[in-house]
Amino acid sequence: MILYDAIWAPSPRRVRVFLAEKQIEIARELVDIRSNAQLSDAYLAINPRGTVPALKLESGEVIDESAAICRYIEALHPDPPLFGQTPLEIAQIEGWTRRIESDCYAAGAYLLRNTRPHFAERGLAGKWPVVPQIAALADRALLMWDAFMSALDAHLATREMIATDRYSFADITALIAIDFGIVAGLPKPEAHAHVTRWHQAALARPSASA
Repeated sequence: MILYDAIWAPSPRRVRVFLAEKQIEIARELVDIRSNAQLSDAYLAINPRGTVPALKLESGEVIDESAAICRYIEALHPDPPLFGQTPLEIAQIEGWTRRIESDCYAAGAYLLRNTRPHFAERGLAGKWPVVPQIAALADRALLMWDAFMSALDAHLATREMIATDRYSFADITALIAIDFGIVAGLPKPEAHAHVTRWHQAALARPSASA
């Protein structure tokens, strides 16, 4: 297997943190997204979507979405279980992961891709026709971020982890989404004490530096 990776981007980092929690190493090939190498003919021959990460299997099949890559690895290496063990845990982790992606990660993506000159006419990640920036989406990002942080703070008031009693894929997803949002220009969660406590604990895990 070869993992096509990128140092800065959040989605490849989600896979790296997941692999670090699993203590699994996979051969990696770096894709320089700062020079748009993900849109080069060479990379598009591997992943026509033009997104990173991508996992190329020995069979030649390519898995081109970070959560799907992690699901595949979990099926091969179920311990420690990061997607849950019981039906309820699986549902809880899935539900929070989707909420984090749609309400928190999306806020960072909206702000980044609709305000930075580098993303002019590239409002969506990957290979698309021209996608103009929309200023109103940056305003929406702030509303989404604030609402999500308040909801997550209330949720974490009585618990250590987000979805279950153990660190899970939902926690990994939240760590990546919050760090990405901060880099994109959204406020640090300092006004939310429980989120801040959780975030500091997540950052202290060895996997966070993967």
